[in-house]
Formats: sequence, C-alpha cells, structure tokens
Amino acid sequence: MKITFLCQYFPPEMGAPAARTYEHARHWAALGHEVTVITGFPNHPTGIIRPEYEGQFVKRESIDGIDLLRTWVYCAANKGFFKRVLNFLSFFFSSFLLGSVMTARPDVVVGTSPQFFCAVSAYLLSVIKRAPFVFEVRDIWPQSAVELGALKNPLIIRALESIEHFLYRRARLIIVVAESTRPYLLAKGVNPDKIRIVPNGIDAQYLESATATPEEIREQYDLNGKFVVSYIGTHGMSHALDVVLKAAGRLRDDTSVRFLFVGEGAEKEKLKKLALELKLDNITFVGEQPRERLLAFYRASDVSLVPLKRLDIFKKVLPSKLFELMGVGCPVICSVEGEAAELVKRSGGGECIEPENVDSLVESIRRLEKNKELRLQMSANGRTFVREFYLRSNLAENYLEALAVAAKLNGRNAAVNCAPGATGN
Repeated sequence: MKITFLCQYFPPEMGAPAARTYEHARHWAALGHEVTVITGFPNHPTGIIRPEYEGQFVKRESIDGIDLLRTWVYCAANKGFFKRVLNFLSFFFSSFLLGSVMTARPDVVVGTSPQFFCAVSAYLLSVIKRAPFVFEVRDIWPQSAVELGALKNPLIIRALESIEHFLYRRARLIIVVAESTRPYLLAKGVNPDKIRIVPNGIDAQYLESATATPEEIREQYDLNGKFVVSYIGTHGMSHALDVVLKAAGRLRDDTSVRFLFVGEGAEKEKLKKLALELKLDNITFVGEQPRERLLAFYRASDVSLVPLKRLDIFKKVLPSKLFELMGVGCPVICSVEGEAAELVKRSGGGECIEPENVDSLVESIRRLEKNKELRLQMSANGRTFVREFYLRSNLAENYLEALAVAAKLNGRNAAVNCAPGATGN
C-alpha cells in the first residue's frame, strides 16, 4: 500500500504528533509499505530552524524506510496567536505544493490535527491525487482552544467549526485516539462506520534507546537522596502547572522532596517567574531534551505528574506521556478526568486525583513518598499493562487495516501485510 501522511511535526521535534507519526510510519515501512511523510523543517517549539535546514525550501530524506519530504515553514515560537497562524498557513501552502509535484499517486492520504490547516492540505492533495482522505483527530479542535480561552473571536470560531465539519464530511475514515471522542463525533452527525480508534501507545524500540542513565541525571541535577516529583513535557496553558508550583510551596519544608520540570512551552517563563515570586528553592527547571534522553529523566523520577485543566474537553483525551511513563515503570499522579483517569485506574500504574486541586496533589505526593512498596507495585503494574495492550507495533497494524479499508472503499485494491518484509501494492 502507498501511504502519504501529512504532519507538521516530525523527529527530531518533540511531542506526541511527531512521535506518533514517526513510529507508525516506521512500522508500516518495515512491513513493506511505501510511506511518504510530508512535514516541516524542525523548529518546534523554539521557532528556530536547525542549522542543517537553513536556506532551503525543501529537503528529501530517507529515515528507517520512510520517504520524508521536509518543507519550509514560517517559524514562530510556541506563543503568539497570529504568528502561530502564519506558521500553520505556511505549512498548509508549502505541504500542498510539495505533495502536488513531488509525490506519486498514493492509495490513501492521511492528515492529522490539530491544527486543521494540515488536514485541509491533506484533503486537497487527496483530491488532485484521486485518493481517499483519512482524517486523524488527536484533539478536538477548535473546542479545546475555546474552552482554554485561547480562542475568543466568534467569527474565527465559526470559521474553524465550519472547517471542522467540512473535514468530517469529506473524510473517508476518521481516526481518533480515545474512545470518548466517539460520542462527540456522533453528535456532529458523523457516520459511526467512519470512526476508528487507534490510541497512543509505546514503542518497544524507543524504550531501549536511552542515551543516559537515571544515575547520571540525578548526579547532574543534584537529585541524589531526593524524592523526585517530575513534570516532563510541554509547559502549556492546558496543563495547570501553576497548581504544581503551589503544591511545591506547600512542601517546601520537606527537604527530601524535589520538583523537576523538563521541557519548553508558552507558559514556561511565567512559571519560572511565579517560582521566583513564591521563593521556591525546591524546583529545578530543565530545558527541552532529546527524546531518547527523556527516558533517563522518567527513570530518575520517583513519581511523575500528568496534569490537565479541569475542562470537559479533556475528559476525551489520553495524554501520550501516560504510556511512556508507565512503559518505563514510573508511577504517575494523573490529575485528568475522564478516559485518562479510567486507564490509570485500570492499569494500577498510578493514582488519580481531582484536576487543579492543590490539596489532593500534596496528599498524593506525601502518600507515595512514604510508601515505597506501593510505588514498586505501581511501577510493575504500569509496565505490564502498556506492554500488553498499548505496544505501538500492534496499534500500527490496526491503523494499517483501517487505511486499507479506506483504500478499498475508493476502489483501490490495497493489501495489508503484517509480516516484516512483506510487499504492499
């Protein structure tokens, strides 16, 4: 099968969309399928293009059997609404142009969101290539941006909702990452036969790719002898990280507890300023790290936090870091309602608390600090759970079967091969 996949982000960029796209595409290519990924020059979230891509409009690469087409984008740091829109629009135009002239006719074209402009480019490309369009919905947009307060202009909201409905109608299939997204789509009038669930997961190869040890991390950041409570990921407005700082303030007298923040994001400078205002000396901020090095940070943590704001929209999400943390055996404190909380309870890999509740967070940290046996049990539970149900290789094959259905509905006789070395049509 010939698959063209549009995603603005791809390794070495960090984050769920880059990892999900790469790991699925690598598995598909290993099964003998022809996979082309159209993406931007890596610059997220700093807005700085890596030196090896400066001064170019397009660069073709081959990575793990994936035909990778990188294109120019207007670079913008992960803040500022209008600059981010320009960033999205630049990828929309450049990816469509690149896909039009530099790719052969595929059996299926996939576009991922958020944001919508990438998916619109994928749809238009599917039209000119006469191939079915598959819409991957990782977050419900624009509703999530509206509930967060990031989008307030009613005209812009209505325009984005129109694009959302258009994409739902035009997609041959819709891939979502959480079962709880299904009722939302049905309420929007989506045919239930269009919907397929392919959740996030963990890649076994990634788990073996660590470039540092937890001992090195603890030594480097003066964490030896400390109970390390980490937050590892994007420092964005979705995550209510001010609540974590307030919890750190409550625990400042417990000199054995250390909070470790790893990553970048639009809210990071505000958080650092708040930490200074609260005179917190039990917090360490670390910049963005290569994904392989993050494994050592996970393993250096006694417990790691998976927080989101208390919004209805977040009841429908499954944060990708849940799978990575449990995959390495790190206990989690999940302050997310809905499907994510249900997964953590089912796995036994951590505790679930009320979102944005400082008291509950402090109590959970204290409880786990005092109970090493409980932490060890959570570690074993989480590791077993994700390996049994959420290995990326198995999920990639489920995704592949859905893409084959879309291709066949379009009259393309695409074969699904699930053995390494097989050859697709």
